[in-house]
Amino acid sequence: MTTALTPVETYESCLLRPGNTNCAGCGMSIGLRWLQEALEDLRPTLVIPASCSIVTAGAFPTSAYGVPTVASTFASAAAIATGLSTVAELNGETDPVVCWTGDGGTYDIGMATLSAAAERDENVIYICYDNEIYGNTGGQRSGATPEGVRTATTAAGKKEEKKDIMAIMAAHRVPYAATLSIAHREDFLRKIHVARDMKGFRFLLMLSPCPTGWKSEPEESIELIRSAVHCGLFPVYEVFDGARYRINVRPDGAPIAEYTTRQRRYTSATVDPKHLEGYVQRQWHKLDALAKLFPAD
Repeated sequence: MTTALTPVETYESCLLRPGNTNCAGCGMSIGLRWLQEALEDLRPTLVIPASCSIVTAGAFPTSAYGVPTVASTFASAAAIATGLSTVAELNGETDPVVCWTGDGGTYDIGMATLSAAAERDENVIYICYDNEIYGNTGGQRSGATPEGVRTATTAAGKKEEKKDIMAIMAAHRVPYAATLSIAHREDFLRKIHVARDMKGFRFLLMLSPCPTGWKSEPEESIELIRSAVHCGLFPVYEVFDGARYRINVRPDGAPIAEYTTRQRRYTSATVDPKHLEGYVQRQWHKLDALAKLFPAD
């Protein structure tokens, strides 16, 4: 479905222009549109490592991005953003520098420069759209891939649990870390506003449906994320200064099967529902304890 541009959203001013190469149902496309809406009149500079989102730009000499965009290597996005942010500050510029990265460039190959920028508290907004695979290179497993999920390199299902990137960022004591759900628009936009109005290193994690890699239907992408949140697989919360926690959306007891059965990457041969329920319970036991002991309110 084509969305009409608002009067102030001209073709030239779009962060993500119509006619881009993203797949139907891609959560990254929704995230970019909402990022633009939340930034309002600010004009960010994007730093994008090797990923689906840099392919979005299309072939030279045209671009689907309507803002300054730097294509980086997998490993260097946070380092390049650091340099751009420093120069912008020296020039008195106030528009943000935003790293827009996939999970491969965040959880794995980009971890060194991500950690370094976070430890130095660089003035960067870092957003990871997490589709839980190396989506642009054939759907291989990444550190973000959940346990049991079949990928191009884990035909029998991944054996390891998903890396807890939010805990890693909290351990860096960054000013702000939060998860984003494209099924909860108001919460999504509010968190971008919070990040926009702060300084220092801000980390945002968005679970991004990938119909191609998840083997799901494009029209179900938002409902998939809603199911992931409601069954507890994707907690929606915030961490301030690595020490204070706020849970934004609690699971409502929805069956995990409402999420897993809509994706052919989960199979009965690789995923034990009881084991998955145990994972969710352990995850929430820990998060509830942190929010109770160290509340943000």
